[in-house]
Amino acid sequence: MTMKDGFFWGGATAANQFEGGWNKGGKGPSTSDMMTGGTHTTPRRITPVLEEGTYYPSHEAVDFYGHYKEDIALMAQMGFKMFRMSINWSRIYPNGYDLEPNEEGLQFYGNVFAELKKYNIEPLVTISHYETPFGLTEKYNGWASREVIDCYIRYCTTLFNRYKDQVKYWLTFNEINCLTMPLGAYMAAGILFEGKETLTDGVDDPQTRFQALHHQFVASAKAVKLGHEINPDFQIGCMVAFMTTYPNTCNPDDILLAQQKDQISNMICGDVQVRGAYPGFAKRFFAEQGIRIEMQPEDEQTLREGCVDFYSFSYYMSMVESADDSLEKTGGNLLGGIKNPYLESSDWGWQIDPKGLRYTLNHLYDRYQIPLMVVENGLGAVDVVEEDGSIQDDYRIQYLRGHIEQMKEAVADGVELIAYTMWGCIDLVSASTGEMKKRYGFIHVNKDNDGNGDLSRTPKKSFYWYKKVIESNGEEL
Repeated sequence: MTMKDGFFWGGATAANQFEGGWNKGGKGPSTSDMMTGGTHTTPRRITPVLEEGTYYPSHEAVDFYGHYKEDIALMAQMGFKMFRMSINWSRIYPNGYDLEPNEEGLQFYGNVFAELKKYNIEPLVTISHYETPFGLTEKYNGWASREVIDCYIRYCTTLFNRYKDQVKYWLTFNEINCLTMPLGAYMAAGILFEGKETLTDGVDDPQTRFQALHHQFVASAKAVKLGHEINPDFQIGCMVAFMTTYPNTCNPDDILLAQQKDQISNMICGDVQVRGAYPGFAKRFFAEQGIRIEMQPEDEQTLREGCVDFYSFSYYMSMVESADDSLEKTGGNLLGGIKNPYLESSDWGWQIDPKGLRYTLNHLYDRYQIPLMVVENGLGAVDVVEEDGSIQDDYRIQYLRGHIEQMKEAVADGVELIAYTMWGCIDLVSASTGEMKKRYGFIHVNKDNDGNGDLSRTPKKSFYWYKKVIESNGEEL
């Protein structure tokens, strides 16, 4: 079977991992610009002041800033219908709290959208993708402060007015549910807790983190309403890092634990942004954790009036939860969990589960009944450049083929799926580790973990495979 006519095949990136040009064209520093490189075993450090001689991967990334015409031409060669990208907030408002935007930054993205239009590639724009201006961290401790809502809405107003005829599809926040985890405080909200030195050191305050999440919910709802007022044709969605979780056994304790993980990790964010209100289980969770969400009198109405048009999510893996603490844990998955004996794992320990994508698509569509997009999915792996310069990434083709097959099954099940943008379509910097070694792309970029390389682009075997997938609208896998 093929996908429906008009299905958006494409790829996805994020400015902080892809764009580079961190101090060019009037751009200010973002939170990502203050994170050093790391590895699978060495966490990225957060340095409030840049250290001379230290490598910061986002500063150059893979320089889409200087290569955007070449990169978009390669996407067009594959036949992309959609390109998911983010706008770096600090390229538009260098400190985040500025009153006037940076025209040079606005012009850059206008040029990118014009280039995409030339090839009939639809942009899907993430407004905030782990790129909080560091000025907001310094002044307000990021999204811990309600003041940042107004800064964000000023930014959205600028984007919506400037690009109202160039961009139709928007995402308010990338993986907004990362704020349900300690990792998300700095990465997703620009919150720098006292004593926090690395991205994953566990220094945390759940009260501050969930209050920041509420501020982002309010900001998202305001942005949706604003966008529809500026251009009623806008389609504005949410984006969740979906954590598909299975119970280890039919023990009711395992089943309840898996359900609770799903509720807190996934459904709080979906329910607020799609249904416009906090679910009952969130209120119990907050009470049991001693979390008190401070809400303004108008917040409930704001959330009701700012529901999204579609639901998008990332899907890489599934997890297994057990009430038995003695079972072996897996280190790769973002939320831990135990090893699934029925699944293989990637080089980074992520459990590969194509059928879990079908399950997840059905799970989400049953609950929300609005269009869905898979906006991140892919395999981070070590690629080898052969003597003839080729990259034979059959393992990536196998991973993607399995997931697209299950995506098609979900559509046959009745799920309204409208887009698939594979993550890291051109090799980019890993957000969690800062590595280049962990590659996702159809296109190889000549750069290593230490920043060495000429940034030349080379199509991999998967490039030509995905081109056929798109040409056949998913029939030829």
